[in-house]
Amino acid sequence: MRRPLAAPLAALLATGLLALSACGGGSAEPRADRSATQPASSPSADDAADDAGAAGHGGHYAEPARSKPLRAGETRTTIAMPGSYTPSAPYGTGTDDYRCFLLDPELERDAWLTGTQVLPGNPDVVHHVILFQVAPEQVAAAEAKDAAEDGEGWTCFGGTGLDRFQDVNHSSWIGAWAPGGEETVTKPGFGVRLAKGSRIVMQVHYNLLAGQEPDTSAAQLRLAPGKRPYQALTTMLLPAPVELPCRPQHSDGPLCDRDAALADVKERFGAEGNTADLLHLLCGGEPQPGTTQSCLRTLGEPITIHGVAGHMHLLGRSIKIEVRPGTPQAQTILDIPVWDFDDQGSRPIEPITLQPFEQVKVTCTHVQWLRDKLPAFEGQPDRYVVWGEGTTDEMCLGMLQVTRP
Repeated sequence: MRRPLAAPLAALLATGLLALSACGGGSAEPRADRSATQPASSPSADDAADDAGAAGHGGHYAEPARSKPLRAGETRTTIAMPGSYTPSAPYGTGTDDYRCFLLDPELERDAWLTGTQVLPGNPDVVHHVILFQVAPEQVAAAEAKDAAEDGEGWTCFGGTGLDRFQDVNHSSWIGAWAPGGEETVTKPGFGVRLAKGSRIVMQVHYNLLAGQEPDTSAAQLRLAPGKRPYQALTTMLLPAPVELPCRPQHSDGPLCDRDAALADVKERFGAEGNTADLLHLLCGGEPQPGTTQSCLRTLGEPITIHGVAGHMHLLGRSIKIEVRPGTPQAQTILDIPVWDFDDQGSRPIEPITLQPFEQVKVTCTHVQWLRDKLPAFEGQPDRYVVWGEGTTDEMCLGMLQVTRP
């Protein structure tokens, strides 16, 4: 059994990783019912796929915001971008912009965050939002980063840029929105601890394929008094590599070579483009091209899992998360056999407690034939697909909502 990855090394390898949210669809078409049932491994998948098989990948979809009733003692506060922001490709190439905005919930005392609701201002260009906690001791650094760039916010592919490394075991994520997402509310007696004076970074992924229109997004925070004896929730990230080769009949394309495709990702996203190689250090093994990839993680501390979610982009076909795989106690806690990009909400589960040296595993399948069905890929030939931050790149990511002793 593989030994647990030391925390500093886990943090180092997680540079540039996202977590509980999403990136983007390719158009603003309404959501469709994705009713295809063919297995991802079917030999006839390329021929049998039809437009119904791609439904749910067609583009961005935002439900109208609906707030759930507050519980006893809870309050709701709204934080919003201080001004309008018009997205653009920060490195002069690509079709994606990730921008971070520093927001102040004006916490005069410690509080429990018991729910979040993201309010995308311009759903045509906003394709995900992640909320990160900024501890009081980090506020000065965040303000300096905000002031260092012209206009609202700062460029932030991957994470916020406030931490040198992201720790996949203890993420600073506190909320997110992706297509299909609604207001999230914790179970009674649980919350995310926010210290007095904390700030919030709202990271917005803008998909430039839909144009470069201005946006002013916001979020609502549901808060409870910090003196309550709640259990503290945190987010644990389960990334896995993506190594999707070109189809044989398209393999002569200039980006069908892995090195060329990886160089293109690095050109578009800077340092965060290294994630594709770093994931193989986190998960073990050398890059092996194929439609299905996985990552097995060995725990270094006890955790109790309360919720689970998965994230892929438009070429995603299926995702599964297992605990204690390969043992008599194995359980599948998330199984989405036909991925729907418009349904990425988290799912509560009956609590499962895992001990040190027990394992969790995430497995994803991606397919190139969806490229022929989706507006986002119109005019784009096959490429070797690796982990990338963009709308037409890919990810394989599991997210666990956990408590620790």
